[in-house]
Formats: sequence, C-alpha cells, structure tokens
Amino acid sequence: MRGFATILGMLAVIALGYWAYHQTILTQQAERRVERLQRDIGAERERLAILRAEWAYLNRPDRLRELVDLNFDRLGLLPLAPEQFGRATQIPYPLPPEVLLDSASTAEGESLP
Repeated sequence: MRGFATILGMLAVIALGYWAYHQTILTQQAERRVERLQRDIGAERERLAILRAEWAYLNRPDRLRELVDLNFDRLGLLPLAPEQFGRATQIPYPLPPEVLLDSASTAEGESLP
C-alpha cells in the first residue's frame, strides 16, 4: 500500500509540474500578445496624431480661402452672408415617439391617462 501511495504521489507531482509548466507557457504567450497589441496601439496613436496634424494643416482658414479664390469660377461658390445663418429655434426637430402616440390617441377620441 505504501508503494502505491508513493507512486500516486509521484504521479500527482508530475501532473502538477506539467500543469504549472503549461500555465507558464500560456502566460508568456499572453504577455507577448499584450506587448504586441500595446506596440500596435502606440503605432496607431502616432498615426492618428499625424492625421490630426495633417487635417488641421489642410483645414487652415487662410488655405481654404486661397482654394476658394482659385476655384471660385469653377465651383460657383457664393460668399457667406449674415442672412444665410439661422437660429437653433428655427430647426424643425421631429417629435419624440411618445408625443406622436399621445397625439394620435387624442385624435382618435381617446382620453389621455
């Protein structure tokens, strides 16, 4: 019986050693994936910063004004006038669905709760 317990104990130690080694390898692979993703995120953030800088450079008002002046005849653009601007209260926003349902039920003769 003592030999059986020793063999069983040795097998348990071997199995636990294999499990620990396997978990170590999985952890190392996960760490490498995280590092690679962090490098990719850093590279994408750099690209995004460059794109934002290019966008800001291309949308400078003086540059856009020059482009408008150069292409005025071809584009048929009109200069901005104060009459072209409106107020936020002039925008016809759609009604929320609850208001539409309430107005439909009152139109049919039902009373509101």
